[in-house]
Amino acid sequence: MDGKILIVEDEQRLAGILADYLRQAGFKPHCLADGRQVTPWVRDRRPELILLDLMLPGKDGIEICKEIRAFSDIPIIMVTARVEEIDRLLGLELGADDYICKPYSPREVVARVKAVLRRSGGQQTPHAQGLVLDEPGYRARLHGSDLDLTAVEFKLLHLLAAHPGRIYSREQLMERIYADRRIVSDRTIDSHVKKLRKKIAAVNPQQELIRSVYGVGYKFEP
Repeated sequence: MDGKILIVEDEQRLAGILADYLRQAGFKPHCLADGRQVTPWVRDRRPELILLDLMLPGKDGIEICKEIRAFSDIPIIMVTARVEEIDRLLGLELGADDYICKPYSPREVVARVKAVLRRSGGQQTPHAQGLVLDEPGYRARLHGSDLDLTAVEFKLLHLLAAHPGRIYSREQLMERIYADRRIVSDRTIDSHVKKLRKKIAAVNPQQELIRSVYGVGYKFEP
Protein backbone atom coordinates (compact mmCIF):
# COMPACT_ATOMS: atom_id res chain seq x y z
CA MET A 1 0.00 0.00 0.00
CA ASP A 2 1.11 3.56 -0.69
CA GLY A 3 -0.02 5.12 2.61
CA LYS A 4 -2.54 7.43 0.94
CA ILE A 5 -4.99 8.89 3.47
CA LEU A 6 -7.98 11.01 2.45
CA ILE A 7 -8.96 13.75 4.93
CA VAL A 8 -12.50 15.02 4.33
CA GLU A 9 -12.78 18.16 6.47
CA ASP A 10 -14.16 21.62 5.66
CA GLU A 11 -12.23 23.38 8.45
CA GLN A 12 -9.09 24.20 6.48
CA ARG A 13 -6.86 24.84 9.49
CA LEU A 14 -7.85 21.56 11.15
CA ALA A 15 -7.38 19.62 7.92
CA GLY A 16 -3.91 21.14 7.54
CA ILE A 17 -2.89 20.16 11.06
CA LEU A 18 -4.08 16.58 10.56
CA ALA A 19 -2.25 16.39 7.23
CA ASP A 20 0.99 17.58 8.87
CA TYR A 21 0.77 14.97 11.63
CA LEU A 22 -0.06 12.17 9.18
CA ARG A 23 2.80 13.23 6.91
CA GLN A 24 5.21 13.10 9.86
CA ALA A 25 3.96 9.56 10.56
CA GLY A 26 4.89 8.47 7.04
CA PHE A 27 1.48 8.74 5.37
CA LYS A 28 0.52 10.65 2.22
CA PRO A 29 -2.51 12.79 3.14
CA HIS A 30 -4.85 14.51 0.69
CA CYS A 31 -7.57 16.94 1.80
CA LEU A 32 -11.06 17.55 0.41
CA ALA A 33 -13.54 20.07 1.84
CA ASP A 34 -16.64 19.55 -0.34
CA GLY A 35 -18.67 16.39 0.22
CA ARG A 36 -19.63 16.18 -3.45
CA GLN A 37 -16.01 15.60 -4.46
CA VAL A 38 -15.38 12.61 -2.20
CA THR A 39 -16.96 9.58 -3.91
CA PRO A 40 -15.51 10.31 -7.39
CA TRP A 41 -12.09 10.93 -5.82
CA VAL A 42 -12.22 7.64 -3.90
CA ARG A 43 -13.27 5.70 -7.01
CA ASP A 44 -10.36 7.11 -9.01
CA ARG A 45 -7.57 7.02 -6.41
CA ARG A 46 -8.44 4.31 -3.83
CA PRO A 47 -6.91 5.70 -0.61
CA GLU A 48 -5.78 3.36 2.14
CA LEU A 49 -8.11 5.00 4.70
CA ILE A 50 -10.62 7.87 4.86
CA LEU A 51 -11.01 10.36 7.72
CA LEU A 52 -14.56 11.50 7.09
CA ASP A 53 -16.14 14.49 8.83
CA LEU A 54 -19.88 14.20 9.41
CA MET A 55 -20.89 17.82 8.73
CA LEU A 56 -19.75 18.92 5.26
CA PRO A 57 -20.89 21.33 2.58
CA GLY A 58 -22.47 19.79 -0.50
CA LYS A 59 -23.10 16.32 0.98
CA ASP A 60 -22.86 15.05 4.55
CA GLY A 61 -20.62 12.28 5.83
CA ILE A 62 -23.47 9.81 6.34
CA GLU A 63 -24.50 9.97 2.68
CA ILE A 64 -20.85 9.74 1.57
CA CYS A 65 -20.29 6.68 3.76
CA LYS A 66 -23.34 4.98 2.19
CA GLU A 67 -22.04 5.71 -1.31
CA ILE A 68 -18.53 4.41 -0.60
CA ARG A 69 -19.75 1.27 1.15
CA ALA A 70 -21.76 0.40 -1.96
CA PHE A 71 -18.51 -0.31 -3.86
CA SER A 72 -15.61 -0.44 -1.38
CA ASP A 73 -14.51 -1.63 2.06
CA ILE A 74 -11.79 1.02 2.41
CA PRO A 75 -11.52 1.72 6.17
CA ILE A 76 -13.49 4.82 7.21
CA ILE A 77 -13.06 6.76 10.46
CA MET A 78 -15.99 9.10 11.08
CA VAL A 79 -15.06 12.45 12.65
CA THR A 80 -17.66 14.79 14.17
CA ALA A 81 -18.52 17.30 16.86
CA ARG A 82 -22.00 15.78 17.13
CA VAL A 83 -21.76 13.32 19.98
CA GLU A 84 -25.40 12.28 20.26
CA GLU A 85 -25.69 8.52 20.60
CA ILE A 86 -27.97 8.18 17.57
CA ASP A 87 -25.33 9.70 15.31
CA ARG A 88 -22.64 7.47 16.81
CA LEU A 89 -24.70 4.33 16.21
CA LEU A 90 -25.78 5.39 12.74
CA GLY A 91 -22.21 6.04 11.69
CA LEU A 92 -21.08 2.61 12.81
CA GLU A 93 -24.10 0.82 11.33
CA LEU A 94 -23.29 2.35 7.97
CA GLY A 95 -19.99 0.49 7.99
CA ALA A 96 -17.62 2.99 9.57
CA ASP A 97 -14.60 1.31 11.15
CA ASP A 98 -14.13 3.81 13.97
CA TYR A 99 -15.55 7.07 15.34
CA ILE A 100 -13.67 10.11 16.71
CA CYS A 101 -15.38 13.02 18.44
CA LYS A 102 -14.17 16.63 18.31
CA PRO A 103 -12.24 18.14 19.97
CA TYR A 104 -9.43 15.60 19.68
CA SER A 105 -5.67 15.38 19.72
CA PRO A 106 -4.07 15.01 16.25
CA ARG A 107 -1.74 12.44 17.81
CA GLU A 108 -4.78 10.41 18.87
CA VAL A 109 -6.11 10.53 15.31
CA VAL A 110 -2.80 9.23 13.94
CA ALA A 111 -2.84 6.44 16.53
CA ARG A 112 -6.41 5.49 15.58
CA VAL A 113 -5.51 5.51 11.88
CA LYS A 114 -2.64 3.09 12.54
CA ALA A 115 -4.87 0.88 14.71
CA VAL A 116 -7.63 0.66 12.09
CA LEU A 117 -5.12 -0.14 9.34
CA ARG A 118 -3.56 -2.88 11.49
CA ARG A 119 -6.99 -4.31 12.23
CA SER A 120 -8.11 -4.24 8.61
CA GLY A 121 -4.78 -5.42 7.23
CA GLY A 122 -4.91 -2.58 4.72
CA GLN A 123 -6.49 -4.05 1.59
CA GLN A 124 -4.47 -7.25 1.64
CA THR A 125 -5.97 -10.66 1.04
CA PRO A 126 -6.98 -12.01 4.45
CA HIS A 127 -5.41 -15.09 5.95
CA ALA A 128 -6.67 -16.55 9.22
CA GLN A 129 -6.22 -19.92 10.93
CA GLY A 130 -5.31 -21.84 7.78
CA LEU A 131 -7.59 -19.82 5.50
CA VAL A 132 -6.11 -18.50 2.25
CA LEU A 133 -8.20 -16.47 -0.18
CA ASP A 134 -7.22 -15.96 -3.82
CA GLU A 135 -9.35 -12.98 -4.88
CA PRO A 136 -8.48 -12.93 -8.62
CA GLY A 137 -9.21 -16.64 -8.89
CA TYR A 138 -12.22 -16.68 -6.54
CA ARG A 139 -10.64 -19.61 -4.70
CA ALA A 140 -10.60 -20.32 -1.00
CA ARG A 141 -8.43 -22.93 0.70
CA LEU A 142 -8.67 -24.02 4.32
CA HIS A 143 -5.74 -26.00 5.73
CA GLY A 144 -4.70 -26.80 2.16
CA SER A 145 -8.12 -28.05 1.03
CA ASP A 146 -10.14 -26.24 -1.63
CA LEU A 147 -13.54 -25.13 -0.30
CA ASP A 148 -15.04 -25.14 -3.81
CA LEU A 149 -17.11 -21.99 -3.27
CA THR A 150 -19.55 -20.32 -5.62
CA ALA A 151 -18.79 -16.70 -6.58
CA VAL A 152 -21.35 -15.39 -4.08
CA GLU A 153 -20.03 -17.62 -1.29
CA PHE A 154 -16.49 -16.43 -1.99
CA LYS A 155 -17.54 -12.76 -1.93
CA LEU A 156 -19.34 -13.34 1.36
CA LEU A 157 -16.37 -15.08 2.98
CA HIS A 158 -13.89 -12.52 1.63
CA LEU A 159 -15.92 -9.60 2.96
CA LEU A 160 -16.35 -11.07 6.43
CA ALA A 161 -12.75 -12.29 6.70
CA ALA A 162 -11.37 -8.89 5.68
CA HIS A 163 -12.77 -7.41 8.91
CA PRO A 164 -12.56 -10.00 11.72
CA GLY A 165 -14.95 -9.27 14.58
CA ARG A 166 -16.95 -6.66 12.64
CA ILE A 167 -20.67 -7.40 12.55
CA TYR A 168 -22.46 -7.05 9.22
CA SER A 169 -26.23 -6.92 9.00
CA ARG A 170 -27.95 -8.95 6.28
CA GLU A 171 -28.79 -5.73 4.46
CA GLN A 172 -25.14 -4.62 4.46
CA LEU A 173 -24.04 -8.00 3.14
CA MET A 174 -26.63 -7.87 0.35
CA GLU A 175 -25.52 -4.36 -0.66
CA ARG A 176 -21.86 -5.43 -0.89
CA ILE A 177 -22.35 -8.81 -2.58
CA TYR A 178 -25.03 -7.98 -5.15
CA ALA A 179 -23.45 -5.08 -7.03
CA ASP A 180 -26.33 -4.97 -9.52
CA ARG A 181 -28.73 -4.20 -6.63
CA ARG A 182 -31.03 -7.07 -7.57
CA ILE A 183 -33.95 -7.66 -5.22
CA VAL A 184 -33.19 -10.56 -2.90
CA SER A 185 -34.57 -11.63 0.45
CA ASP A 186 -32.46 -11.35 3.59
CA ARG A 187 -33.04 -15.09 3.88
CA THR A 188 -30.93 -15.47 0.75
CA ILE A 189 -27.93 -14.38 2.81
CA ASP A 190 -28.86 -16.91 5.50
CA SER A 191 -28.92 -19.62 2.84
CA HIS A 192 -25.46 -18.67 1.53
CA VAL A 193 -24.05 -18.59 5.07
CA LYS A 194 -25.50 -22.02 5.79
CA LYS A 195 -23.89 -23.51 2.66
CA LEU A 196 -20.60 -21.74 3.40
CA ARG A 197 -20.53 -23.11 6.95
CA LYS A 198 -21.26 -26.60 5.63
CA LYS A 199 -18.26 -26.42 3.27
CA ILE A 200 -16.00 -25.13 6.05
CA ALA A 201 -17.23 -27.89 8.40
CA ALA A 202 -16.47 -30.53 5.74
CA VAL A 203 -12.80 -29.53 5.91
CA ASN A 204 -12.62 -28.84 9.65
CA PRO A 205 -15.73 -29.57 11.77
CA GLN A 206 -14.13 -27.91 14.81
CA GLN A 207 -13.58 -24.57 13.08
CA GLU A 208 -16.59 -22.22 13.15
CA LEU A 209 -15.32 -19.15 11.31
CA ILE A 210 -18.66 -17.42 10.69
CA ARG A 211 -20.76 -16.68 13.75
CA SER A 212 -24.34 -15.46 14.00
CA VAL A 213 -25.08 -12.39 16.11
CA TYR A 214 -28.68 -12.77 17.20
CA GLY A 215 -30.98 -10.13 15.76
CA VAL A 216 -28.12 -8.36 13.97
CA GLY A 217 -26.25 -10.42 11.37
CA TYR A 218 -22.92 -12.21 10.99
CA LYS A 219 -19.24 -11.79 11.78
CA PHE A 220 -15.99 -13.59 11.01
CA GLU A 221 -14.31 -14.80 14.17
CA PRO A 222 -11.20 -16.94 13.72
